Amino acid sequence: MLTPTLKSENRYRARYGRYFEEFNVGDIYEHRPGRTLTDADNIQFSLLTMNSHPMHCDKAYAEKSEFGQLLVSSGLTVAVVLGMTVNDVSAQAVANLGWKDITLTNPVFAGDTLYAESEVLEKRESKSRPTQGIVTVRSKAFNQKGDQIMTFDRVFLVSKLGFGVDDL
Repeated sequence: MLTPTLKSENRYRARYGRYFEEFNVGDIYEHRPGRTLTDADNIQFSLLTMNSHPMHCDKAYAEKSEFGQLLVSSGLTVAVVLGMTVNDVSAQAVANLGWKDITLTNPVFAGDTLYAESEVLEKRESKSRPTQGIVTVRSKAFNQKGDQIMTFDRVFLVSKLGFGVDDL
């Protein structure tokens, strides 16, 4: 989200993300643009993370599986979907406090385009940090056919208006 913030007359600064007060339980953010995953993404991620499972990097092996082709590493899928949510959900976050209930509901293949959305489940003021609050969201991801491929909940600490890094 790039919300203009008035800095002076006729001058605006783009703002990245939301502050605590801007989250409302029940709001759903549709994250765009989508992201098409490629064989190169999958191989590079597998090499970077030392995940040498043949379902991610051995085409001949994967062709003999029930899927008949390479699977995109679930670690890559989680990372991409998480990244897609940052602009709307956690760009003003101070810290991620945790992820839970990560569910992989359908396989992801090279060439799939992923889209995501996040729903605000809870929010509360921090008891120990008066300039921050705690928000919980549930993120879901879908492929280009509309099949849900993943869901996870995330809890993060976020600045209140006037107390973010942009405000200092």
